[in-house]
Amino acid sequence: MIREARINLIRFGLLIVLQIFVLNNIQFSGYINPYLYVLFILLYPFEFSGWFLLILGFIMGLIIDISSSTIGYHTISTVFMAYSRFHLMRLIAPRGGYESGMSPTPKSLGYKWFLKYVSILTIVHHLILFWIESFRFGDLIFATLRALASSVFTILLIVIYQLITIRKK
Repeated sequence: MIREARINLIRFGLLIVLQIFVLNNIQFSGYINPYLYVLFILLYPFEFSGWFLLILGFIMGLIIDISSSTIGYHTISTVFMAYSRFHLMRLIAPRGGYESGMSPTPKSLGYKWFLKYVSILTIVHHLILFWIESFRFGDLIFATLRALASSVFTILLIVIYQLITIRKK
């Protein structure tokens, strides 16, 4: 348990640094933005406290907002994503439920489950983020298209990350 907490703390810091110094500077055609920092919420262990994930999501979003000069966009979307995660976990739970020691990875639950889980939560995060950012009803369709395009790119990065880390182990 302590080892898992340490790994998650390191992941928390590395994803924030990677997002701020590398990924925030990447934009494809000005429309597609990769937000890999959501991986922390996605890989948060089942056995850890849910309320603590909400606090960590708030802190992570706040740090990204401060570094990006946005006004709470990332904070709102990460807290909403962390909250939605609890409900989604119940909806897509395996037949026998989640066993003790399982983590939300393709190795534990399979690629089909993991891809569904990652896709839904990433799209939820990105839709909230881009809808709040546009904040105009007239831009809703454009913001949705940007959110979906960014979601596809972020999901692709998450899958690549998982393939790299599974091969290492």
